[in-house]
Amino acid sequence: MFFYLSKIGGFVIQPSNFLLALIVIGLLVGMRRHWRPGGRGLAWAGAIGLAICGFSPAANWLLLPLEDRFQRPGQIEGFDGIIVLGGAVDTVVTGARGDTALTMSAERITITARLATRLPDALVVHTGGRGVIVSSQATEAEGAARLFRDFGISPDRIVLEDASRNTWENAVLAKDLVKPEAGQTWLLVTSAYHMPRAMGVFEQAGWTGVTAYPVDYRTRGSEDRMLGFDGASKGLRRFDIAFREWVGLAVYRLTGRSTAFFPHPRA
Repeated sequence: MFFYLSKIGGFVIQPSNFLLALIVIGLLVGMRRHWRPGGRGLAWAGAIGLAICGFSPAANWLLLPLEDRFQRPGQIEGFDGIIVLGGAVDTVVTGARGDTALTMSAERITITARLATRLPDALVVHTGGRGVIVSSQATEAEGAARLFRDFGISPDRIVLEDASRNTWENAVLAKDLVKPEAGQTWLLVTSAYHMPRAMGVFEQAGWTGVTAYPVDYRTRGSEDRMLGFDGASKGLRRFDIAFREWVGLAVYRLTGRSTAFFPHPRA
């Protein structure tokens, strides 16, 4: 139930969807003479909101704190395993076309392959099934396995968890499958903006010895703080991602699926 509520709720409150709906509602309401001022107000509010979210630096203001929360470790050695979260494979297109189709988060897979080369004895754990409501003929694990083989990673090193649909299930189902032992150390690979929630969830699920390895950065850093966008679609896409992540942090904390609202690196 949580999965379906999160997907439906996420669609409804996604800023670009909400603001567009506000414009449409405003125009419809404005068709009634007595309600015309209110309708115009709603339509203008939606239009101004779309302009602010699409062209201003607002998206970067939301995204930068997320991406800068966790830094990559200075040295990559001695880790027992690499855990990569799903999100890099488009399961709908992959299932329809018969070959792995990647999303904008493809670095989760490609950089994991690089890390696997630098850590030749480490286990590679990919966790991700079908994280969409739309029916698909493939799981993320299937698509990832095909790429890992192409990258030359031995199948003996790969563990695929293919039932999870969100970050909480990533952590719980991967832990049940891998059964990590006390004292083992793990690199956790996911998009930088998603890392705070992922770390809080994995700790809450009982994982220990996990070190963040953020990838898939969408900003350059503080120099983007006042950088706007030359296309509304670019700004809206980034604003939607950042807004969804902040809402996800709040929801996961309120439902007991994370250790904190905004998890931070351990000293």
